[in-house]
Amino acid sequence: MTGDVSADLTGRRLGNYRIDGVLGRGGMSVMYKATDVRLGRKVALKVIGQHLGADAEFRERFVDEARNTSAIDHANIVPLYDFGELDGMLYIAMRLVDGSDLASLIGGSPMRPDRAIGLLEQVADALDTLHNRGLVHLDVKPANVLVTSRESAREHVYVADFGLTRRGATGHRTRGGDFLGSPTYAAPEHLRGEPLDGRTDQYALACMLYACLAGRPPFQGDVQTVIKGHLNGTAPPLSRIVPALPSAIDDVVGKGMAKSPNDRYATCVELVTAARKALQPDPARSAPMAGRHPVAVAHNGEGGPVHPYGQQPGPQPGQSGQPGQQPPAGFGHQSPYGPPGAVPQQYGAQPQGMGMPPQGMGMPRYGPPPGGGFPPAPGNKGGGKAWIAWVLAAVVVVGAGIAALLIFTGGDDEGGTEPADQTSTTTAPDIPVGPGSATGEPTGSAGETSGNNAPPTSIPVVPGSGR
Repeated sequence: MTGDVSADLTGRRLGNYRIDGVLGRGGMSVMYKATDVRLGRKVALKVIGQHLGADAEFRERFVDEARNTSAIDHANIVPLYDFGELDGMLYIAMRLVDGSDLASLIGGSPMRPDRAIGLLEQVADALDTLHNRGLVHLDVKPANVLVTSRESAREHVYVADFGLTRRGATGHRTRGGDFLGSPTYAAPEHLRGEPLDGRTDQYALACMLYACLAGRPPFQGDVQTVIKGHLNGTAPPLSRIVPALPSAIDDVVGKGMAKSPNDRYATCVELVTAARKALQPDPARSAPMAGRHPVAVAHNGEGGPVHPYGQQPGPQPGQSGQPGQQPPAGFGHQSPYGPPGAVPQQYGAQPQGMGMPPQGMGMPRYGPPPGGGFPPAPGNKGGGKAWIAWVLAAVVVVGAGIAALLIFTGGDDEGGTEPADQTSTTTAPDIPVGPGSATGEPTGSAGETSGNNAPPTSIPVVPGSGR
């Protein structure tokens, strides 16, 4: 059997593993679907080329970290079953995940932010577990993130390919000159051959977050162009590539991809948590401004807004109790000068539901206070014109009353009777009045007799004579 990783080993045996087909290929290894003939279970078998196995430093690191990684029990780290060397080739047998990798899910198009965050937060938790044990993955990329939806209600993530993980690693190449990792997601210190730690994986995770949201990695082009971008360049802002994304995500990715490890987040989980917060709608846009209170808008004249200068004269719509009674605290009540920072209503603007009753509601439930008085006008001139209507109505009513009183009183003094001393200037005609009146003279004034006439049995009363 040859140790060339370019050769297809399908149908052959590698120790106790029967190779059934190719799952994927990389620059240094090939992933096969295989069967453990001893246990009868399906596994993913990663085979590393002979040229890397010949590097003593690489072999030592591979064996050491394979042992450490296989001892980690984490829900988002793919379990390692076995590792070893056969026919000059190093191999690792791990759990076969029935699903796809994150690279296939991205597929050159942006993912939904909520889905991307839901997947990457599982990756972040797995990486922090490795880092707490002093291990560094060094090859965090979408192709090494396996996603399945057949094991739980939500998409479950497994971080795979720990063959390059090492403790206290420095450098980025083997003695043969092979780069350990993927330049597309490699941190600057990784490319420069400087000491590495968990923040190196965090940089790769930030690049992967960028790829999920943009549908492309932060730097594109040939290998040299990509390396220069990681060392000295700045990735285009995510909000420019995908305008629907908020600009806050640019700051999160920028900090995760900081050139210096000291400028990045403390953990991978902290990076993804900040990204989730940045992608959520800004609550400040919907929150009321300081010092202001939301006021319900009236519909059809009901529930009119509270006037900024305090309670309006007369009963308020929907308010119970006696006229002038103040509403209970916390129920539309404001200070006479309005809430702090409130803008006074424009002079003369009458809020809906105040003053005259709205159409369809009839007269107000309560009229003016007993006794015919009217509520006092508001002390602030800018409170509207309702009080002017009350004053004008009072003037009209009082004026009408005075006019009616004068009319009726004058009619009594100028009745239809004449004054007592009023005399007639017209000569009365001669009227015969009986015996003894041959002369034709009148009998005289009342109370007097003439000639031999008998005295009258009654005394006529002349109206207005004062008798």
